[in-house]
Amino acid sequence: MVAVLLSSSFGAISQKKLTEATISYDIVINTSNAAPQAADLLDGATSVVYLKGNSSRSEMISSLGTQSTIVDGKSGNITILKDYGEQKYMITMTPENWKASNKKYEGITFTYENEFKTIAGYNCQKAVGKLTDGSTFTVYFTKELIPVNKDFQYLNKNLPGLAMQYEATLGKLKVTYTVSSVNLNLVPTAKFDLPKSGYRVMTYEESVGTSGN
Repeated sequence: MVAVLLSSSFGAISQKKLTEATISYDIVINTSNAAPQAADLLDGATSVVYLKGNSSRSEMISSLGTQSTIVDGKSGNITILKDYGEQKYMITMTPENWKASNKKYEGITFTYENEFKTIAGYNCQKAVGKLTDGSTFTVYFTKELIPVNKDFQYLNKNLPGLAMQYEATLGKLKVTYTVSSVNLNLVPTAKFDLPKSGYRVMTYEESVGTSGN
């Protein structure tokens, strides 16, 4: 009970709206039956999220290359940049496309537990998310940081704070994302600029047809 009271009061005192930040996540594969090759390719992978107002850029960086998801805070449009060596794709998405691509995360409900731990200096509470298909995942979030725009992390957008550690699927792998640092310095506007050339541009519908997803 003391822990609950302390965390509640501490959260209320230091709660901050997250309008501008760079959030770095370490990615760890947490399944024993993953193909070694797939596990090796993601060894040391990281995810970096840049937030500026309602805009965001999420970069998944691995030995394969980089995949970036850019959310335009003004139009609500989403652009995915896939940069894997010689293969460079730019996939354009409307807000409706984005919702469709995240359909499995619609209707997630969270159960909050009386369990806390410190991650990257922030007090975090445990929650269990339940998808409409019945599957569950564990997440630790902090009420000390409240993102203004939550579309960058669809899985956790209904949490009352920032997800600091969470389980997710990456292709056929189950992985855990854990925040290694939160930098509250200004983020350059150029981070959200789209490349003018060098990428094969595709619509969301074309990309789905090509990948077979």
